[in-house]
Amino acid sequence: MKIFIKNMVCNRCIAAVENIFNNAGIKTKSVILGEVDTESEVSEEKMKLVEKNLSDTGFERIMDSARQLIEKIKNLIILKISELDIDEDFLLSEFLSSKLHKDYSTLSKTFSQNENITLEQFFILQKIEKVKELLLYNEFNLTEIAGKLGYKSVQHLSSQFRNVTGFTPTEFKKLKDHHRKPLDNL
Repeated sequence: MKIFIKNMVCNRCIAAVENIFNNAGIKTKSVILGEVDTESEVSEEKMKLVEKNLSDTGFERIMDSARQLIEKIKNLIILKISELDIDEDFLLSEFLSSKLHKDYSTLSKTFSQNENITLEQFFILQKIEKVKELLLYNEFNLTEIAGKLGYKSVQHLSSQFRNVTGFTPTEFKKLKDHHRKPLDNL
């Protein structure tokens, strides 16, 4: 039985959700971002317990097929950005269409209607949050960050960063409060 979960954005989320199912006595085949595959059907009583524990931890079960699709899209984008392997020829439309086996216009329309933001805007917001993270860790310089996240130049990254945050990357690093946002709130 597949159960779809909202707000899973990292490996710690996977571990937390897996724990919730284990504690409810539900055996899982797999737990990946946004999705739990159980070994058998889950009783209504156990599902209510799981849903309460998910909610208490900041997660939510998704019943609606459009919401399930949106969560898959979000998880694919977050995972792609976290890999730091986006080349400058990367096309979000081709990536999502190939991964989800759906026409991009359908994906884009469903996403925009339900999230009040376009897929491209969501992708940019996610990339900017990753840039913030990488700037604060000082592991890479701006040129390396631009290359890892598919920007054609440092200027392109800086311009987009300023449009989203109101700061240049250098100004951002100097701030005391770095205004980072949880990925599941973007």
